[in-house]
Amino acid sequence: MLFISQEMQPYIANENEISKISRYLPQGILEQGYEIRTFMPRFGCINERRHQLHEVIRLSGMNIIVNDSDQPLIIKVASIQAARMQVYFIDNEEYFQRKATLTDADGTHFSDNDERAIFYVRGVFETVKKLGWAPDIIHCHGWMTSLVSVYLKNIYKDDPIFANAKVVMSLYGTDEFPGALNADFGKKVLVDTMKKEDYNVTKPTYANVMNEGIRYADAVVKGNDKVNKDIEKYAKSSNKPMVEYNPDEDYVGPILTLYEELLEESVLAD
Repeated sequence: MLFISQEMQPYIANENEISKISRYLPQGILEQGYEIRTFMPRFGCINERRHQLHEVIRLSGMNIIVNDSDQPLIIKVASIQAARMQVYFIDNEEYFQRKATLTDADGTHFSDNDERAIFYVRGVFETVKKLGWAPDIIHCHGWMTSLVSVYLKNIYKDDPIFANAKVVMSLYGTDEFPGALNADFGKKVLVDTMKKEDYNVTKPTYANVMNEGIRYADAVVKGNDKVNKDIEKYAKSSNKPMVEYNPDEDYVGPILTLYEELLEESVLAD
């Protein structure tokens, strides 16, 4: 199981459903006997010394082109000892060295968050390929990961590492950004053989970006009761499997059941 999140405890001080579930869901799945990998961005506010991050030289050294700019990909790793769980970090000096996550000190969202999301998601895919590890389930948390299903179904679908992978998207609403991302976001997303119709977002608002991720996803999870109503309506109209919000602490059980149902579908399809 591959978990891709935009934030995670204890590395981000902001406690919310995304950071909490991104921390404890992988541990719960690991404790059920499944092999996992977990990724998040190496934001500049993360204290590397305190959390003992170190670069993985054998995985670093690749370059990813975003908007015609060649950006070096640096991979770091840390361990959550209590959970016996490793976390991989996607790093890049241009995108992730600033001492903040997605907003500046005044709460204004960074103008290059669109490119940071593209770099992050493609960085995860390329790193997993280099690991040579094939995930059956890819579970995404936060709008920065909304491109995972898009790229999986358009670029990586024929790659043996990802050929059988199913994408689950968790919806929260608490990660909603105001207005829209850079107007050229839709063009920047298109890489390799992708065509305009493969990413049908002309105005990259939060709802449009999330809905396009849902379009390519295999299942949806409601992470809380604050999900954007239009996004929830779109998700339900897609008729994809959905796990409803469960306020109880035991969210691992229903989500694991969803994973197992998706895995069973893959077996039957083969």
